[in-house]
Amino acid sequence: MEKEAAHILSNEHVQLKKLRQIVKKSIEEENLIMENLANPPSEILNIGQRISDRIARFGGSWTFIISFLILLVTWIIVNFALPEADRFDPYPFILMNLVLSCIAALQAPIIMMSQNRQEEKDRKQNVNDYMVNLKSELQIKALHQKVDLLLEEQIKVLYESQAKQLELLQTLIDKIDKKQ
Repeated sequence: MEKEAAHILSNEHVQLKKLRQIVKKSIEEENLIMENLANPPSEILNIGQRISDRIARFGGSWTFIISFLILLVTWIIVNFALPEADRFDPYPFILMNLVLSCIAALQAPIIMMSQNRQEEKDRKQNVNDYMVNLKSELQIKALHQKVDLLLEEQIKVLYESQAKQLELLQTLIDKIDKKQ
């Protein structure tokens, strides 16, 4: 009986050792992922990038739209209200069209620069999402390994117990046969 108990304890020790190895391996695999997630690289913006972000933020706001509409309506009213000799941009408002074209020509590439930077941020976020998914996958894989190991050990113990029971049963049958 002591041999059997020692054997069972030995098997449990081996099983715990394997479980520790699986846990250690999964922790090592996750360290890099956790480091990237915990300490994302900080973004350093140069002056041009900060300006393009501010212009894009302002150019896509209701404040810009309303103030620009007020400016255009004021421009038109002033050019109609002034005497014909004092008008700085008479109808068909060629100067206003020139100013609008210049604003559009400058604003579009600035907004594109800001959108490109936002796209880069989105790419980095996607990489972080991938890392989180990878970490989850590694944890699930480690759990599967642990469950497989536990099942393997349980089946092994079950077979050993069954073999012992058969051995004891055979011993009992032999004793019964000897008595008859």
